[in-house]
Amino acid sequence: MNRALLPTLLLAALLPACEKAPDPLPADPAPRVPTRPVHTYSIVARDPVTGDLGVAVQSHWFNVGSVVPWAESGVGAVATQSFVEPSYGALGLSLMRAGKPASDALKALLTADPDREVRQVAMVDAKGRVATHTGSKCIGAAGHEAGDGFSVQANLMDKPTVWPAMARAFRGKKGDLADRMLAAFRAAEAEGGDLRGKQSAALIIVRAQPSGQPWNDRLFDLRVEDHPDPIGELERLVKLQRAYRHMDEGDRHVTAARWEAAKKSYAEAAKLAPGIVEMPFWQAVALASQGRRDEALPLFKSVFAKEPAYRRLVPRLVDVGQLPKDPQLIKAIEAQ
Repeated sequence: MNRALLPTLLLAALLPACEKAPDPLPADPAPRVPTRPVHTYSIVARDPVTGDLGVAVQSHWFNVGSVVPWAESGVGAVATQSFVEPSYGALGLSLMRAGKPASDALKALLTADPDREVRQVAMVDAKGRVATHTGSKCIGAAGHEAGDGFSVQANLMDKPTVWPAMARAFRGKKGDLADRMLAAFRAAEAEGGDLRGKQSAALIIVRAQPSGQPWNDRLFDLRVEDHPDPIGELERLVKLQRAYRHMDEGDRHVTAARWEAAKKSYAEAAKLAPGIVEMPFWQAVALASQGRRDEALPLFKSVFAKEPAYRRLVPRLVDVGQLPKDPQLIKAIEAQ
């Protein structure tokens, strides 16, 4: 982070939207050098149906998810890239949280930034208003395209058709926000993507409205730090996240004795992640703990055949109340 810039940005963040941002602070004795050249492509978007907010990014740069994408439920999403200044993320969200539209938030931060011409930043607020900036000194091919509730932006691309292709793919794709953002990424790669290749990716989606429990407001929070196919890996993780969400739904249905709904949720999880043995194991535990022995035992048998170590876990679950203290039930489970 260019720390010399931060005090000026903080001052800008405190100003009402209608006031003029302060002039930049006097130059340091040594000239500032923009740091972290995270050249990349990204998307910020609001789902028009659910109001969920998302940001996703791909780059030939290690650990891109730690600096570029920012999102907060009920507030907005930010992508800050090129010669990246991460405080655009934190301060952009602060300004939007205070009620400023994305355009005012971005304008205030750019006005206070003496290095604005090497920045590429996009913001979307909770109402779907977008704002984007591509500085004149971003490495080409560089540019952006904003649409209804979204913006795509890229720099150091193989050719200038990358971001228009992303916009077309996002507009044309059916599905939820994750599906549409991933479609934009596939379109970017089809046009050549980053001139240097691929390395890391990240995707964050937050709920439209905060629940008061921030840990429950992130529907997706996925990062691929270093991979030969980061988009393919990100797609795999999105699918896996959906599977675990179905598992959680199934457990809630079991607790409420909604057996048919539980079966449906567990079946969806198994379809999305058939190779993960732990999913049917915990499904069997949930069913056994609710007296559904006949449904649980075949699941235990299938799990133990694939991973015998799970049989040793059964008595430990009894010790902590995750399975009932029923010797006959436990004996039957261990016999599978």
